[in-house]
Amino acid sequence: MNKLLIILFFLFSLALNSTAQKPTYDSILAKKLNADEYGMKSYVFVILKTGSNVSKDKEAKDKAFAGHMTNIKKMAANGKLAVAGPFENGGNNRGIFVLNVTTIEEAKKLLEGDNAITEKYLEPEYIMWYGSAALQEIPSIHEKIQKSSF
Repeated sequence: MNKLLIILFFLFSLALNSTAQKPTYDSILAKKLNADEYGMKSYVFVILKTGSNVSKDKEAKDKAFAGHMTNIKKMAANGKLAVAGPFENGGNNRGIFVLNVTTIEEAKKLLEGDNAITEKYLEPEYIMWYGSAALQEIPSIHEKIQKSSF
């Protein structure tokens, strides 16, 4: 019984200690990321769905998706893309963007340069989303872990 109490006390102390070591608030980083008091901000979440273009022209489709990748890289380089990626076995849902903009109008403007969307291979659905302002740091971290490029 004493061993059990000692173990429980140790685990309780460990739990208290881990919560007591909360990272220090970084006001400079919070301001840089436009974080609110909760460390959050608004984004536009985009679900990319299968579009109406069912053309079998492989060359045209490849060109459109090359333009899609070019636009993704451009948005990332300009700090407008926090997260992107395709769904695996998503059916009609093909992928997502989390855009670092505060209005759907801004998001639509960014996607005007996406050939897969303008050529109707993909259709975007726009949703306002409130998430961690830290998401904006993902592209720079990703560059450090990406061994190959698409």
